[in-house]
Amino acid sequence: MSVIGAVSSESMGDMVEFDGPEGRPARGYLAMAESPGAPGVVVIQEWWGLIDQIKGVCDRLAAAGFSALAPDLYGGKVVPLHEPDDAAKEMMSLQLDAASQDMSGAVQLLQARTGHDRLGVIGFCMGGGLALMLAARRPDAIAAVVPCYGVHPWEIAHPDYAEMTAVTQIHCAGLDDFFTPAAAEELTGTLAALGKSVELHIYPTSHHAFFNEDRPEVFDQEASDLLWARSIAFLSSHLPGG
Repeated sequence: MSVIGAVSSESMGDMVEFDGPEGRPARGYLAMAESPGAPGVVVIQEWWGLIDQIKGVCDRLAAAGFSALAPDLYGGKVVPLHEPDDAAKEMMSLQLDAASQDMSGAVQLLQARTGHDRLGVIGFCMGGGLALMLAARRPDAIAAVVPCYGVHPWEIAHPDYAEMTAVTQIHCAGLDDFFTPAAAEELTGTLAALGKSVELHIYPTSHHAFFNEDRPEVFDQEASDLLWARSIAFLSSHLPGG
């Protein structure tokens, strides 16, 4: 792993490099907690890319006592928040095997930096779906997964939850047309039927992406604060070092 520069004077973390697919370097934003024994959390981006808001989630996690790493799944590309059509195109062109390897590389780096074999993962929108995929593909490493209004637009990325060992906390916006409450309840039922530990929280008056404070047209402060408090408590109770 190499550090490739701080993001800004106000940030808590740095951009770092780690091993990605087929030997090529991958990049991500790493914010370390003050405690060397703090639990680790992988943060998975929305369809916009590794935007400042996602880096800010890592910073907030570090301030809350977690070491957090957000892999850059778009290889440095960031889509402006006013261009959802371009973001959708980037999401659908994402090479899922490469993204999976990038996420596994992030897991390995965070394991090495925290000293913990078992980590958490939190993701938003596209990242919520990928967080579930990571938990399903890395049952050896992911102990807790928090998908926030997570979407699964890729048929081949629908996880096989049978071997997943992570506990799950699902967050869903009541007015979400992408990940509807019905879809959230169906996912909860699927996991429960497999004997997995799962809880579901629905925010009745909120819209998709309500946690993103850089999108005032959908941001919901009250719901965002509640999602954060629930997520921090959940991760703290299920991760080593928490």
